[in-house]
Amino acid sequence: MRTGGIELCVAELGDPAQPTVLLVHGYPDSKEVWSEVARGLADRFHVVLYDVRGCGRSTAPQPLRGGFTLEKLTDDFLAVADAVSPDRPLHLVGHDWGSVQGWEFATVRRTEGRIASFTSMSGPSLDHFGHWIKKRTVRPTPRRAAQLLNQSAKSWYVYMLHTPVLPELAWKGPLGKRWPKILQRVEKVPGGDYPTASLPTDAAHGAWLYRDNVLPGSAARAPTPMRTARSSSSPPPAMPSSRRGCTTIWSSGRRSWYAAPSRPSTGCPAPAPTSSSPGSASSSPPRRTAIRRGRSWRPAPTPTGSADSWCW
Repeated sequence: MRTGGIELCVAELGDPAQPTVLLVHGYPDSKEVWSEVARGLADRFHVVLYDVRGCGRSTAPQPLRGGFTLEKLTDDFLAVADAVSPDRPLHLVGHDWGSVQGWEFATVRRTEGRIASFTSMSGPSLDHFGHWIKKRTVRPTPRRAAQLLNQSAKSWYVYMLHTPVLPELAWKGPLGKRWPKILQRVEKVPGGDYPTASLPTDAAHGAWLYRDNVLPGSAARAPTPMRTARSSSSPPPAMPSSRRGCTTIWSSGRRSWYAAPSRPSTGCPAPAPTSSSPGSASSSPPRRTAIRRGRSWRPAPTPTGSADSWCW
């Protein structure tokens, strides 16, 4: 499909009459990173995947500079959402930079009513991160200074990706060739169709995600006023094989709920049987985690008519 001067490659699985789940990949991936997840969901949901601009079979904006802003990525999301689920809000799932995008999609006013739920995996909101940094620089303490130094060390790659030319040379050279082996050795990713042959170009283009959206020297976007998730009142779908590092937000009316880490956590519990999640499940009721509302942690609410749960 064509939007904003580029072409997006969109794939669909499952029955379009079922609730739509939209999977957004991260950096330096393509939609193929979701292949197994998509197949696992396709029997119960209408599953949609797309290559983010500049990745996989989607074309890159010209010029690259300024073509990967969160505002333009939001344009892409809305174009896909309008095409695959024009009459109903969809369930959004993001990983890594797909999650960073998802926080933007879920909080800007122009997407209001288009998102039923948002599940975030290993990706922060740049706004929240910016406020985290601002709080530690405006009112510094030894502990906060140590936190900033620790985070700066962990974000070394952000500074590297702002370096002109070098990331492109690395990805199109030795790093791109070795990356599949690195994934197999470090992440235990089995060999096969992922990563795809477009990886070196995808990664080179994806460096502009950082250059267009993340300020060098702060590892975060310039702080903006805190925003509230805007979505429909539908609870999130029961995702198969959920793991730690996954946060779901659910919004009903003017009140938004954010899932919080449960201590200890060993992964999400199996959801109780519901009309939207057929099949057997544990006879015990699902465990609910805590949510943060204001400054305090409180038990997470169970939406009316649903026994689905959320966890970290």
